[in-house]
Amino acid sequence: MSCRVFILSDHTGITAGSIARALLAQFPHQDFALEEHPFLDDRKKLSAVAEQIESLVQAGTPPLVFSSIVDGDSRALLKEKSGGRLFDIFQAFTPGLEELLGVAASPVAGHLHGIGNADLYIERIRALDYAIIHDDGGITKNYAKADTILIGVSRSGKTPTCLYLALHNGLQAANYPLVDEDLEAARLPALLQEHRGKLVALTIDAAQLHRIRQQRRPGSRYSSLEQCQWEVHQAEALFREYRIPVIDTTAISIEEIATRITTEIMQDMY
Repeated sequence: MSCRVFILSDHTGITAGSIARALLAQFPHQDFALEEHPFLDDRKKLSAVAEQIESLVQAGTPPLVFSSIVDGDSRALLKEKSGGRLFDIFQAFTPGLEELLGVAASPVAGHLHGIGNADLYIERIRALDYAIIHDDGGITKNYAKADTILIGVSRSGKTPTCLYLALHNGLQAANYPLVDEDLEAARLPALLQEHRGKLVALTIDAAQLHRIRQQRRPGSRYSSLEQCQWEVHQAEALFREYRIPVIDTTAISIEEIATRITTEIMQDMY
């Protein structure tokens, strides 16, 4: 039976959601049903969610509640209604920081995402534009400006990883899909050979690829297990021949893929 999880915030909920997912991932044998409630920035909105939580507590099915709400009265209300199953993210760390720093915190909703400056914002928007324009091998003439170029068979995770790298790291990431023609030739396309130092390969288990493609084009040659097996085999042979660093995306998140690219691979590139 799934355990219901409420993720509450008076802003975007990105902080609470990230921490909650990281903590719940430590319990892989438990099913969780996550419900996100961002922008609970007035008493009416918060009370409605708090009443829903209270009704579940009274029914004997109390949810887990993760909150990054900063208002003290709102936090007190949640604590009262949650039956002791509230994980108050700021309360967990703020008192210790106040003691160590010798100053009181001044909580303001959304401050985490305000850290930075206009230049950083513009850099990320430019990187996002680059990722969108250079998605799926559509435009290749500006690969010289790329920080990294992801290659791999279709549906191996290239596009979401490029977008993540742009939004979270400000990196200009392009991606190029290896198609049948490339794989049959068993040769890296010439336009990629010019930028071999920027290449990162993504691979995936053929059975998992088959399941993903079946959702997109069920019953097609593209999604058949035999085609998936052949493509993965040919692509991995190509990666070995050209000594391209490879990340297996079968069982890891987009966040982990991006982190490995930035911390393990790109540090060696430059």
